[in-house]
Amino acid sequence: MEATGQSEGFEKTFALNHLNYFLLTNLLLDTLKASAPARIVNVSSDSHKGAQLDFDDLQSEKPGLAYGRSKLANVVFSYELARRLSGTGMTVNILHPGWVRTGFANDLGVVPSAVIGFFMRFVGLTPEQGAQTSVYLATSPDVEM
Repeated sequence: MEATGQSEGFEKTFALNHLNYFLLTNLLLDTLKASAPARIVNVSSDSHKGAQLDFDDLQSEKPGLAYGRSKLANVVFSYELARRLSGTGMTVNILHPGWVRTGFANDLGVVPSAVIGFFMRFVGLTPEQGAQTSVYLATSPDVEM
């Protein structure tokens, strides 16, 4: 798995972008339920729109596929968690923060990093702007249960 590597036996992109959310949320779930009202806010990406979950190949070695699949897994997980937590005083939301200048593409190689970096200088949001939706979902009375 040279393209994206493995971590703990899992493809790194999928482990970082989805399995971490899943594990942390489940480890905290009893505490969150006891603390209701509580909120869970997950960050995904519009990249999920072109992805498909292939349960026979979640360990995809293709970086583009792994990223989209991981973000689709976030969306599916969030919708299912919201369904399961309905009526508990907890909210579950998922968002796409937009194109944010985070250095996301720095490890893609010289040419892709330069092209994406150039593009992001003109259309990318600052990290502060990119965080606004997350902060809103975590704190606004408009999305309380």
